[in-house]
Order: sequence, then structure tokens, then C-alpha cells
Amino acid sequence: VGGLLIGAAAALLLLANGRIAGISGIMGGVLNPRKGETVWRIAFLAGLIAAPMLYALVAPVEITVAAPLPLLAAAGLIVGFGTRLGSGCTSGHG
Repeated sequence: VGGLLIGAAAALLLLANGRIAGISGIMGGVLNPRKGETVWRIAFLAGLIAAPMLYALVAPVEITVAAPLPLLAAAGLIVGFGTRLGSGCTSGHG
């Protein structure tokens, strides 16, 4: 189901804005804004954050993470750097 939703979101973004859903590129556009590009990028990223939070309220499932938060944050930054270095994530290479 998750893959179907990601595909639908990527297709909708392409049809509505003519943009490819590469998350690292979308985030990069928020950090380095251009006129007329910021609002949809922030809305897309907000949806990525809000959707799992809403899902957790509707269908709570206990998740246990053994790694400490600083390690998870560092890992996320390294993955983000790697996707940027490699010209974006695989969802954007449609």
C-alpha cells in the first residue's frame, strides 16, 4: 500500500506541477527558495510529516527503536547528503 501511495503522490505532483517528486530536490528548494516554488514544496514536505502522524492517531502501532535519536538524525543527514550527491533519490528518477 505504501508504494502505491508514493507512486500516486509522485504522479499527482508531476501532473499538477510538472515536477518530479525527488524529495532531496524538494527539500533543497525550500532551503534555497526561488520565487513561486516555495509554497508547494513546503506543502509537500508538511504532508510527508503530517500523514504518518495522522495515521498514528487513527491506527496506533507501538514501534520500538533501539538506536539513540542523535544516531538516527546523523544517519538521516548522511542519507540526505548521499542522495544529493547521487543526483536525487530513486522516487525522482521516473
